[in-house]
Amino acid sequence: MDYTKKIMYQSNSWYNDGLRKAQVRDMSGAIVSLQQSLQYNRENIAARNLLGLVYYGIGEVSEALVEWIISKNLCPRDNIADYYIKKVQNSANELESLNQAIKKFNQCLVYCQQNGEDLAIIQLKQVIASHPTFLKAYQLLALIYIQMNQNTKARQILIEAKKLDTTNELTLTYLQEVTKQRGRYGKNAERSFRKPKSATVEYSLGNETIIQPKRSKIRDMAQQLAFANILIGMVLGAALIWFLVAPAVNQNRSEKLNNQMRAYSEQINTLEAQVSAQTRTLDQYRTAGDEAQKAVDQAKATSDSYEKLLQVSSQSRSGKYSYTDMADALLEITRDSLGDSGKEMYDTLSDSIFPTACKRRYAAGVDSLESEDYDQAIEYLTKVVKMDESYNDGQAIYRLAQAYQGKGDTENAKTWYQKMVDTYNNSKYIEDAKKQLAILNGDASADTSSDTSADSSSVSEDSENSDNSDNSQDGGDNGDSDNSDNTEDNE
Repeated sequence: MDYTKKIMYQSNSWYNDGLRKAQVRDMSGAIVSLQQSLQYNRENIAARNLLGLVYYGIGEVSEALVEWIISKNLCPRDNIADYYIKKVQNSANELESLNQAIKKFNQCLVYCQQNGEDLAIIQLKQVIASHPTFLKAYQLLALIYIQMNQNTKARQILIEAKKLDTTNELTLTYLQEVTKQRGRYGKNAERSFRKPKSATVEYSLGNETIIQPKRSKIRDMAQQLAFANILIGMVLGAALIWFLVAPAVNQNRSEKLNNQMRAYSEQINTLEAQVSAQTRTLDQYRTAGDEAQKAVDQAKATSDSYEKLLQVSSQSRSGKYSYTDMADALLEITRDSLGDSGKEMYDTLSDSIFPTACKRRYAAGVDSLESEDYDQAIEYLTKVVKMDESYNDGQAIYRLAQAYQGKGDTENAKTWYQKMVDTYNNSKYIEDAKKQLAILNGDASADTSSDTSADSSSVSEDSENSDNSDNSQDGGDNGDSDNSDNTEDNE
C-alpha cells in the first residue's frame, strides 16, 4: 500500500471515529477526531461537513459556517454544505438572535470582571433561552453558581450542558468540583458557605497595610474568554453581512450593470453602423478632394513657373538686372512642371545666365568663407551647386564642405566631402577632401595639425588664384553682356 492510500485510509478512519462520537453527543471527542482526519486529508469533504455540524450542535455557528464555506470552495458541485449554508441564510431571525446572544454573552464577561454576577446571571439565562445550544453560556452560568456556592443550580446547569457535549472537559471538571463540594459540605452547603462579594485580602508591605480584593475564578475565566468571544462576534457579523446583505446587493448591481451593458451595446452597434457609413462617404470625398487639390497645386506650380520664366526672359532682354538675381529667380522655377516649349526657354535662359551667375556667387562664397562668415558662404555656394554641381571640377562642392566644417555642422560637411570623393576623384582637391573626411570620421591616423594646415593654405592660394582669374573673366563677361544688351536696346 503506497503512502497516498495510507493517508486516505487514516483520514477515513478518523472520520468514522468522529462520526461515532458525534452520534453519542461526544462533541469534544468528535471535534478532535474530525480535525485529525482533516490533517491527513484537508479535502475530506464529509469530515469537514460533519465538523461544521458538530460546531453548529454546540452553538458555534460562526465556526460551522467557516467549515462549510471551505468545503463549498473545495467542492462547489453536489456538496451538502451548500444546503447547510442556504438554510442558515434563510433563517435570518435565527442569525440575528444568535448575534444578540453573543453580544449578551460578551457583556456578561464584562459584568463578571466588574463583580456584577447577579446581572451576568440574568443575561445568561436570557442567552440560554434564546439560544439553547450555546454551550459556553451554560458553562459560564455554572461557573458563576459555583463561585457563589449555589452548587445545586450549578449541577442542574452542568447536566444540561453535558447533554450538549457528553465529554466536554470543562463541563466534566465543573461537575467534579460541584460533586466534591456537595460531598464535603452537604447539599445545602451553599446556604452556609456563601462567600461575601466584598471578600478582601490584607497583607503588609513595609509599614503599610495593603487591602486588595480576592482574585475570583470567574474573573480569570472571563478574561480568558473575552478575546475569543469578541472574535466570534466579529466573524458572525461578517457572516451575516456576507450571506444576507451582500448577495442581494450584488444581484441588484449585476442586473443594473447587465441592463446598462445591453443598452450600451445597442448604442455602440448603431453608432458603429453610422460611423462606418460616414467613413466611407468621407473617404470618397477625401479621395476626390486630394485629387482635386493635387490638380490645383500642379496647375498653380505650372502657372507660377511660367510666370517667373516670362519674368526672367523679360529681365534678360531689358539688360537692367544682374545675372545673380535672374539666376535666383530661375532656381525657384520647377522645370518639370513646364511644357516642352517652356523647358526649351528655361534651358536657353539658364545656359546664358548660370555660367556668369556661378562665377559671381562662387567668388562671393569664397570671400565669405575666408572672412569666416560661414552662413553667407553656405548660401552662395549652395546656389552654385544647384546651378552647376560640377563647377570648376567640383571646387564648389569642396568649398561648401569647408563652409559646413567651419560652421561645425559635421554631418553636412561629411556628406559633401564624401560626394567630392565619390564623384570627382581626379580633382586636385581630392586628397585634402579625403583627409578632412577621415578626420571628421574620427580616424586617429589622419594628420590633424601640420598637414591639414599646409593643405588648407595651399588650397586657399589655389582658390584665390582661381577666384582672381574668374573675377577678371567676370569683368569681361559683364562688359560684353552690357554692351550687347545696350546694342539691342538701340536697335
